[in-house]
Amino acid sequence: MNALRNKVQLIGRLGQDPKTINFDDGKSKVNFSMATNESYRNGEGDKIEKTQWHDVVAWGSLGEIMSQYLKKGAEIAIEGRLMYRTYDDSEGKTRYITEVVASDLLMLDKKPEEAWSDRRACAGGPSFFL
Repeated sequence: MNALRNKVQLIGRLGQDPKTINFDDGKSKVNFSMATNESYRNGEGDKIEKTQWHDVVAWGSLGEIMSQYLKKGAEIAIEGRLMYRTYDDSEGKTRYITEVVASDLLMLDKKPEEAWSDRRACAGGPSFFL
């Protein structure tokens, strides 16, 4: 049951191109926003659609793959964990941030042509394309 603790799975579309931040120690972090949609019918039978926005973070090689292949509007499935953090802004107010730290990625859009040549590099590893 420990594998089920703090686990998030989302399917949605990128709201922006991934942004990469490189650190002095050689590590890199990728950030982007992701929209998930749901729809239902209310008591009057009207279809209601809601969009939720999620901040996603990826580190290391997964982040590099995301920055290389993902663009705004791409449909993806991610798995990860929730992370909460706080900071004090310039006015001294405490700000709260909730992020999904991605650990796995599945690209749901049609495979980009250039990805086929790079696919051999992923042999034996996880499949990033559906």
